[in-house]
Amino acid sequence: MSWLLLVYKLPADRSSARVSVWREVRRSGALQLQNSVVAFPDTGDFRTAVARVRAAVDSVEGSVLAVRAETLEPDEDARLAAAWNEARTDEFSELASECDKLVAEIDKEFAKEKFTLAELDEEEAELEKLRSWHARIHARDVLGSDGAGDAEVALGRAAEAVARFTAAVFDRTHG
Repeated sequence: MSWLLLVYKLPADRSSARVSVWREVRRSGALQLQNSVVAFPDTGDFRTAVARVRAAVDSVEGSVLAVRAETLEPDEDARLAAAWNEARTDEFSELASECDKLVAEIDKEFAKEKFTLAELDEEEAELEKLRSWHARIHARDVLGSDGAGDAEVALGRAAEAVARFTAAVFDRTHG
């Protein structure tokens, strides 16, 4: 498998520059190999992410080198792929945890019998945020990490909880 590597250097005197680039690196899902060295699987979607990271580095007057690389040994490729998958599994796990929090929040609203339209709007917005997050992680999961299934199940539970809450709010406001 080939990888896209970015090696970048940022102005040392501007922490805001480092934060700006770090945000884009994080948002892109890049695998941080070392300080200022990140990797992506060599696919079309990640070439777009590379372009965004390059633009972020350029915007703070840093320098960046992007290369396509292949590991020299099969076990090195396996290590990179495992690290990539571990990062995705961690993201899926965090997503599942946030889905569980949404379900718990809705259960709490049922216990308090707080069936307001404002609360429904909040819960629906949270579910949409979780769905969007799931889509971003899923798009980065090109090597098939282990956490995707659990996240799908948790997202399904969250969607069911919001549907249950929507029905309860509807019944209270139209009944």
